[in-house]
Amino acid sequence: MKQALIDKYGRQLNYLRLSVTDRCNLRCYYCMPEEGMHFAQRKDLLNFEEMYMLTAVFCSLGVSKIRITGGEPFVRNGIMPFLENISTLEGLEEITITTNATLTGKYIQQLKAAGIRKINVSLDSLDRQRFYQITRRDSFDAVYNTVFALLNEGFEVKLNCVLSAAKNVNDIIPFIELTKAHPLSVRFLEEMPFNGSAAFDDINWNYKDIYNHISQHYDEVITLENSPTSTSLNYAIPGYKGTFGIIPSFSRTFCGTCNRIRLSATGELRTCLYGAPAANLRDVLRNGADEAAIREMILLAVSNRLKDGFAAERVNTKTVHDSMSVLGG
Repeated sequence: MKQALIDKYGRQLNYLRLSVTDRCNLRCYYCMPEEGMHFAQRKDLLNFEEMYMLTAVFCSLGVSKIRITGGEPFVRNGIMPFLENISTLEGLEEITITTNATLTGKYIQQLKAAGIRKINVSLDSLDRQRFYQITRRDSFDAVYNTVFALLNEGFEVKLNCVLSAAKNVNDIIPFIELTKAHPLSVRFLEEMPFNGSAAFDDINWNYKDIYNHISQHYDEVITLENSPTSTSLNYAIPGYKGTFGIIPSFSRTFCGTCNRIRLSATGELRTCLYGAPAANLRDVLRNGADEAAIREMILLAVSNRLKDGFAAERVNTKTVHDSMSVLGG
């Protein structure tokens, strides 16, 4: 019988979030500091051959969905041949990508050819000036135009908007109005402490605040059925083509059904975003471990997985969380 990644709480992990780089061409305030980031040296990154081998092992353990993350995935040279290669892995049913969409446009046809149809775009404002304040870069037009180029080519597009009371609450309703005429899914996320600094005291706009704000602007908000492992609470406005969701990423209300496992660009394996690495697969791979040994390490990590993000955070000894670009999201 094929082995599966099942933790001691009976949750099967069939969804791998794979970071292919820690580098990014934006500097979003909630992800990394504007200056002073120490990116991994090239020799410390998993190369594509190593990533392919590890991805194959995960698929042999029941992983059927992979999300490619970063940093920004498309800043890494050679990303498309890698995506094309893993798209043929046995058992892999879906590859999705999270991107800031500044560089994605030129790859649209290649993505289609590789069978990739779902793209999440990080977009935190529909206002050019606020976009600049959040990302510290003037790339709004490239991102916005790519969103609609993807829609025109038949991609399923989700927009991920990280919310802060001091930054972009005024963007919530414009984002929802964007779903009136377009089949977009907008996801509003609570801010998290993964900005690579100590500049995070507590959440200032939680999932309840977000919903209350929206419900005050519309006569009716339809609650949609969520999949068993969904991280988002999903809704729609009657007559609108698209949908919106709210992700309690800091409140962590979804931990009980989490089916995710994470591999960073430097090989760190995490069973929870809020926890410490369970192992570094790059190191053991370069020290000569074979696929069977790698498989056992992954199974051991999953067997020791904690109940939720709060428990994982309590035993994580770091006083300052890593940057999200280092963790891979």
